[in-house]
Amino acid sequence: MARINLLPWRAERREQRQREFYAMLGAAAIIGFLLSGLIWFHYDQQISGQNVRNQFLKDEIAKVEVQIKEIEALDKQKDRLLARKKVIEQLQANRSQMVHLFDSLVRTIPDGVALSNIKQEGEILTLEGRAQSNARVSAYMRNLEGSGWMTRPDLSIIEAKADEKDAKSNALVSDSRALPYMFNLKVLLANPNATPEGEQPLLEAEGAAPADPATATPAVESAPAAEAQPAAAPPATTAPAPAAEGTAPASAGTAPAASEGE
Repeated sequence: MARINLLPWRAERREQRQREFYAMLGAAAIIGFLLSGLIWFHYDQQISGQNVRNQFLKDEIAKVEVQIKEIEALDKQKDRLLARKKVIEQLQANRSQMVHLFDSLVRTIPDGVALSNIKQEGEILTLEGRAQSNARVSAYMRNLEGSGWMTRPDLSIIEAKADEKDAKSNALVSDSRALPYMFNLKVLLANPNATPEGEQPLLEAEGAAPADPATATPAVESAPAAEAQPAAAPPATTAPAPAAEGTAPASAGTAPAASEGE
């Protein structure tokens, strides 16, 4: 016999499906919430770790900057010490330059030439004085070139005129007449014992003075009598009297001698 079900089974199935749907929807929501929490926790940990690393890097950078400043200060101190070392080396090489320079000035001045003024500007030495003739000045320039301590003499002025100071002083009138030519020349200072740049200077042996190149050359290069008289030089009428002691021009040379047949 056939069995007939008259209960509302369709409604019950519909309600069951709805309950299953809501259950699945709630489970999905819970799973999604949990996944979101896990993702947020993961990235929060990543950000926290990165912040810690960034702070560590900032601290290390600050330490490195302090070290860099210390290194820069040490570099500046090193440069100052090297500059002082270079100055000391230059002083060591040039400690006897002035002594040999004045010795060379005395040795190179020929007869008939007297210096009245010496001026140094850096490596340039300006010499002013009087001479009997142009030939005396030429001989003096040759002596300076061969001295070893002065090079490249450059004659700026040479003219025949009386010195105003000599004209006012009777004691120096004879010197002005005996040395009618005023000259002005410049020389470049040189040091034969100087150490080339980049090389270590050698200390001199236990206070021994460096060799003087002027000693290897004649002390005074005397000009011939024939060269002493230029074509335009006025002849001296009388031999000048020797200057009184203590009235000679303040110079590094010898006292001017009387005219040699001029």
